[in-house]
Amino acid sequence: MTTLAAGWTGHDTRLIVATLVAIALIVVLISKFKLHAFLALILGSGALGLIAGMPVDKLLKSFSSGVGSTVASVGVLIALGAMIGKLLADSGGAEQIVDTIVSRAGRRTLPWAMALVAALIGLPMFFEIGLVLLIPIVLLVVKRTGRPLMLIGIPALAGLSVLHGLVPPHPGPLAAAGALNANVGIVLAFGLLVAIPTVIIAGPLFGMVAARLLPDAAPPERLVPARDEEDENEVRRPSFAATLCTVLLPVVLMLAKALSDLLAASGNEVRRVLDFVGDPLVALLLTVLLGMFTLGRAAGFTRDRLSSTVGDSLGPIAGIILIVAAGGGFKQTLVDAGVGDVITQLATGASIPALLLGWLVAVAIRLATGSATVATVSAAGIVSPLAATLDPTHSALLVLAIGAGSLFFSHVNDAGFWLVKEYFGLSVGQTIKSWSLMETVISVVAIALLLPLGAIF
Repeated sequence: MTTLAAGWTGHDTRLIVATLVAIALIVVLISKFKLHAFLALILGSGALGLIAGMPVDKLLKSFSSGVGSTVASVGVLIALGAMIGKLLADSGGAEQIVDTIVSRAGRRTLPWAMALVAALIGLPMFFEIGLVLLIPIVLLVVKRTGRPLMLIGIPALAGLSVLHGLVPPHPGPLAAAGALNANVGIVLAFGLLVAIPTVIIAGPLFGMVAARLLPDAAPPERLVPARDEEDENEVRRPSFAATLCTVLLPVVLMLAKALSDLLAASGNEVRRVLDFVGDPLVALLLTVLLGMFTLGRAAGFTRDRLSSTVGDSLGPIAGIILIVAAGGGFKQTLVDAGVGDVITQLATGASIPALLLGWLVAVAIRLATGSATVATVSAAGIVSPLAATLDPTHSALLVLAIGAGSLFFSHVNDAGFWLVKEYFGLSVGQTIKSWSLMETVISVVAIALLLPLGAIF
C-alpha cells in the first residue's frame, strides 16, 4: 500500500473523481429522471471524458469506436438470438417443451421440472420474453395442482435469471466477453457449470423457503389462462425432440469449439472446422436457419409467415442493442481515459482478487441503476485492464463474476421487479422477500462457486 500511495498522482485522483461523477450521473438520470439508459450512458461518457481532461475529438472518437466495435461483436449475436427466441415462441416449440416436461413430472418434482423448463427456454430467449412466456404456464400449473405459488414460481424465475446473467448468447455475458476479449466458448462452458448448482439452490431449494415466507401468495385470477383443449389439439407444433435439438445446437457447437481449442493441435483439420462452426456468429446463424425448418415449417408456417416472424423479432430488441452499444462506448471511454489502469493499481495494491473486484463493481452499479445489462457492460469496462494480465480461463471466469454481480438484489429501480410483482399479484414487501432475495441468492452462490474455480484453474 505504501508503494501505491507513493505512486499516486493528482491525475489518478482526477480520473477516479471523473468515474464516480459519471456513474452517479448515469444513476441519477436513470433512476430519478427516468431517462432511457442509452441516453444516460451517452451523457455519462461525455461527463467522464470532459472531467478526466480528454480532448473533445479524442472523446468522440473513443465513444464512437466503442459503440462500433460492440455492435459488430455483440449486436449481431443479440439479433440472431432474438430470432431463435421468436421462432421458438411463435411455433409453439416453447410450449411443447413446457407441456412435455411438466406432464411427466410428479407432484414432488414439479419445482425441479419448472426450473428445467425455464433453463431450457432461457438458453435462447431474453429474460423479459421468457418471463412473459413462462408466467401463464406457472399460474396454470399452480391452479391445476394447488401447489404454493412460490414453490412453482421461484424455480422458473431462477432458471431464467441465472441463464440471463451467466450464459451466452444473452447480451450481458456477450458484452462482457467482448469487452474483456474472453473466449465465448469457455465462458459458456464455465457458465453452464456454475449455472446448474446455482439454479438448484436459488430455484427449488430457495422456493421452499419462499413458500414458507409467503404462504398466502396466490396468482391473480384474472391472469390465469383458460386453455381450450380442442383448439390446442388442432394447433400444429414442432416435436419435443426437434425443438430440444434446435435449442441446444448453439450450445453444443460453442462447447465443441472450446474443447477443441483446449485439446487439439492448432493445425488439426477437425479443430479448424469446429473453430468455424463453433464461432458464436456461425453457431447462432446455423441455429436460425435450422429453426426455420424444425420450428417454423413444422408448425405449418408459410414463407411469408417465416419472414415476418424473423423480422418481427428485431423490433423489441433494438433498445437492448442500443444500451449495450452505448455501454461499449462508455467502456472504451473509460479505457482510453486511463481509468482502468488506475483501478488495476488500486486492486493490486489492496490485494483484491480480480474476480471479487469485478463482482463488487457490478453489484454497486446494479444496486444503483437497476439494470443488469448496464451493470455488466460498465463493470467490464472498469476492470478490462485486469483481463489483459489474465489467461483465457480466468478472463472467462471474470466475465461470469461480473455477470453474477449484475444480478444482485433487484429492487424498485429494476423493471424485472415490477414485472414479477404484477404478474404474481404481490405487494412490494412480498416481492422483496421472494424475487429480490432470490436474485441475491443467485449472485452470492455464483460468486461463491467462481472464486474456488479461479483458485483451482
